[in-house]
Amino acid sequence: MVLSNKNRHIYYVSYLYEGKANDMGIFKTEFEPDRGWFKNLRVLFDLGFVGVNKLYEFKDLVIGHKRSRKSKKNPKPELTPEQKEKNKAVSKERIYVEHAIGGMKRYRILKNKARTKSYKLKNQILGNCAALWNYKIEINAPT
Repeated sequence: MVLSNKNRHIYYVSYLYEGKANDMGIFKTEFEPDRGWFKNLRVLFDLGFVGVNKLYEFKDLVIGHKRSRKSKKNPKPELTPEQKEKNKAVSKERIYVEHAIGGMKRYRILKNKARTKSYKLKNQILGNCAALWNYKIEINAPT
């Protein structure tokens, strides 16, 4: 899990979770609910965090709409045009976070399968890639 801003600067990288760890479960582990972590912040989430507003308090929460599940009563679930427009607006803001994650993956060590079994080493590699990306952003920033 990565927290970044609109300038693609990475502020937080969680520990590496392998296996069947989902986004919301990782988020609850890293940031305990009812601690006021984000009550003064505007936060954007992807659809892996639907329901986060029930556990955390935000100044402003931006999250898209999830399409309902397929069922016998609703064989072809669709979003309304308003929901599609909101999802486009959220995507236009969230793209900077995706660029930050992609920037970290420029360092091929994150893209390729690691053969090491050491979680400590994998977490250090992840942190170093984030630091290198932040350094690149800082160097190329207009002054």
